[in-house]
Amino acid sequence: MKWEGQRQSDNVEDRRESGGAGLGGLGGGGGRRVGGRGIGLGTVAIALLAGWIFGINPLTVLGLLGGGGLSEPAPQVQQAPADRASVRDPMAMFVSTVLADTEDVWGELFKAQGGAYQQPKLVLFRGATPTACGTGQSAMGPFYCPGDQKVYIDLAFYQTLRDKLGAPGDFAQAYVIAHEVGHHVQNLLGITEKLDAQRGRIPEVRMNALSVRLELQADCLAGVWAHHAQRSRQVLEQGDVDEALNAAAQIGDDKLQRQSSGAIRPESFTHGSSAQRVSWFKRGLSGGRMADCNTFDARQL
Repeated sequence: MKWEGQRQSDNVEDRRESGGAGLGGLGGGGGRRVGGRGIGLGTVAIALLAGWIFGINPLTVLGLLGGGGLSEPAPQVQQAPADRASVRDPMAMFVSTVLADTEDVWGELFKAQGGAYQQPKLVLFRGATPTACGTGQSAMGPFYCPGDQKVYIDLAFYQTLRDKLGAPGDFAQAYVIAHEVGHHVQNLLGITEKLDAQRGRIPEVRMNALSVRLELQADCLAGVWAHHAQRSRQVLEQGDVDEALNAAAQIGDDKLQRQSSGAIRPESFTHGSSAQRVSWFKRGLSGGRMADCNTFDARQL
């Protein structure tokens, strides 16, 4: 992936040395909670969101974003300025550059629909850190917290992605960030809140099925980002797409379940099978259209 020398985002908070210090009133996960959980890439960091029973297409609300959106904004927590001087190691610079590229792409896409994109923060941490969704831990993998509109990542996850999950490559790493930003887009569109409002009202199996649709949509939105990043800035190099597709395949529920227990239980899937994750990422990548990512109306995933 061609990323060196590109713009880095100003929306990076580096908590790796502070251990989460200087976060004001956040405390141990204060502030507005959305289901008390974050939305993550891996099966451990999962928000089992329920609902979507009204048949409303979330893509129709895009034009409302410039006027305040569908819901009350999450309260902002007073924080110390990010330590920009510390965001100088290569991996931190990489994720900062990827985040900046997602800002450019989604800013243009929202503007084209008459809306205004609200940029998320990306928090680098080690071990554990307080969030508006509770305490975030490295073992959860990267995740997005709707309550404070932030993506959280312990960069050690990338070593796990490469060495234990079999998904090496910088574009595989970019896919991870783009997927979590996809959850932020869902939050801005009101999808996350609508789903969470129905939490606990339907059986767990149904909740799992809807969580799969939420996660596959985030995969598709990651593909939409990659499509426009390539068209505008030619960021892709040979093998990059294969890296992202391989990453999506390696973290499919069926593959992870087979590796952990030898048994596959589709009714317990929360993120989708390897084939589904690959398919929806490719759908977003090929067309670059948000409308193609409406997993909630899809008859077959």
